Amino acid sequence: MKVLHGFDDPATRHGYVAIGNFDGVHRGHQAMFQTLCARARQAGVPAVVVTFDPHPVAVLRPEAAPQPLMSLADRLAHIGACGPDATIVQATTPAFLQLSAREFFDQIVRGRLAARGVVEGENFRFGRGRDGTVQQLAAWCRAEGLDCEIIPPVLVEGRSVSSSAIRRLIGEGEVAAAAELLGRPHRVRGEVVHGEARGGKLGFPTANLAGVPTLLPAEGVYAGWAHTPAGRWGAAINLGPNPTFGVSERKFEVHLLDFQGDLYGQPLEIEFLARLRGTVRFAGIEALLTQIRADVAAARDLTTGR
Repeated sequence: MKVLHGFDDPATRHGYVAIGNFDGVHRGHQAMFQTLCARARQAGVPAVVVTFDPHPVAVLRPEAAPQPLMSLADRLAHIGACGPDATIVQATTPAFLQLSAREFFDQIVRGRLAARGVVEGENFRFGRGRDGTVQQLAAWCRAEGLDCEIIPPVLVEGRSVSSSAIRRLIGEGEVAAAAELLGRPHRVRGEVVHGEARGGKLGFPTANLAGVPTLLPAEGVYAGWAHTPAGRWGAAINLGPNPTFGVSERKFEVHLLDFQGDLYGQPLEIEFLARLRGTVRFAGIEALLTQIRADVAAARDLTTGR
């Protein structure tokens, strides 16, 4: 898949187009891209995705901008896995956001892309103030002789799949439910930094992560996978303060099951499989150790299939 910045590549013209933020590249996005690629292949034209960076709200109302589910690089990798020929990353500038819905259609869809067809979800909005609706888009496409296919919401156990729903679940610690909507576990990336080495003294050394730019789950203890430069390891993960030791600062600590080695300064990627419990203040070290042993055993069961 080609990754382009701007609309100047002639290979992206006269194709089928899907436009949106696509944060998370969840199962709804995947269904849209599947249809996009199928229609483009049938017509013998390119399948083109247009995504925005940063999120428009980050430009218009930075204080209200949602925490992203994934980095732009990860978003592009997951879009590419769905099979389009090209993805255009459109810089979300104030000038671009001032285009009216009709100007967006005329200048981008019909002008720069010369699209043959458009594939969108039911909730797609576009143009200044998000005034453009899919109903308007479909009407304008009909008037201009373009195909327009609107993909209905994807439902998982009666729940509509959307980036906002996934953010809400992750924010509540419901990482297993979020994974059902994403089609895979939620994954974050950070760098291992030095901590207080308290876990090692207790017999459960942890890698302390910092610099995570994407959405983290609610405070608590989780089971998951840790992806290191040396491979993948089951993990017990603690997010939050450590009230037993009087620590109120939020930490991101990962105990890699059966791992031996030094990870300081290295990147670490974490996949969240399940929330095991919330943050608890224990009466003493022995009570804490008893619970840590139980957490590690639960994480081991979840990552080994026992």
